[in-house]
Amino acid sequence: MKFSESLKKSQYFKAVYEKGTSAANRYLVVYKLTNGLDRNRLGISVSKKVGNSVIRHHLARLIRENYRLSEEKYKVGYDIVVIARVAARHADYHHIGKSLSDLSKRLDLLKDGDSDEKAVD
Repeated sequence: MKFSESLKKSQYFKAVYEKGTSAANRYLVVYKLTNGLDRNRLGISVSKKVGNSVIRHHLARLIRENYRLSEEKYKVGYDIVVIARVAARHADYHHIGKSLSDLSKRLDLLKDGDSDEKAVD
């Protein structure tokens, strides 16, 4: 990730949950909070309810890769936390990408003119 780094400390996750705004759909919940930095920090949370470690890690990789490939479309200066829901365990790469893109649009995380994504059913 060129313009981002990982959000790792639980205190930062907690701050985003308490002070940030969120949007949700069937597969993901996304929280955002301004961080005052010149880069984004991405945190990914996948609960044990979603599945075993292989499934959880697979979902985290799907989310991280979808973010990485569209990273230049995101505004900078945010802490972003993505939470995978139980339904996400059956979702493929394209559904996770579409879900992340839709939630990013709803939270106004994308730069102007970068909201033209192709639909995936």
